[in-house]
Amino acid sequence: MTNQQPSNSADPMATPSRSVRPHGVEGSRKLASTAAQVALDNKSTDVTVIDVCGQSSEFDLFVLATGQSRRQLHAISDQIEAALKKELGETRLGVEGYDESRWIVLDYGNVVVHLFDEETREYYDLESLWADGTTIELADLGVSAS
Repeated sequence: MTNQQPSNSADPMATPSRSVRPHGVEGSRKLASTAAQVALDNKSTDVTVIDVCGQSSEFDLFVLATGQSRRQLHAISDQIEAALKKELGETRLGVEGYDESRWIVLDYGNVVVHLFDEETREYYDLESLWADGTTIELADLGVSAS
């Protein structure tokens, strides 16, 4: 076990605490990249990953994706859950909106996956709400359209 030295930086997130981010930011990036790739593989559109580390001590990354139908949103949600469990051993902490299927939120602790229908995504516009976050290019996460 390594000891983390306190940072002299004014930014408390410059060296995040292991209690806040038990898998580190790199673990969050792996989880987000897997979720984004599954969304793309399931024909989701407008897949976006936003780094909110500087704005939130609870979350590292948001993954946003748009589906065309209730059935597609369910499939994307189910496939993300299966892939994260199988590939990374990650268990979802919570889910909201699955029954309504306009905005499904999958909570993986430091990563939150938001699956929207087009109208709901446009209405809530999380990209603007979290505009201080940094959009991460999917290619930088090793994610590509199939």
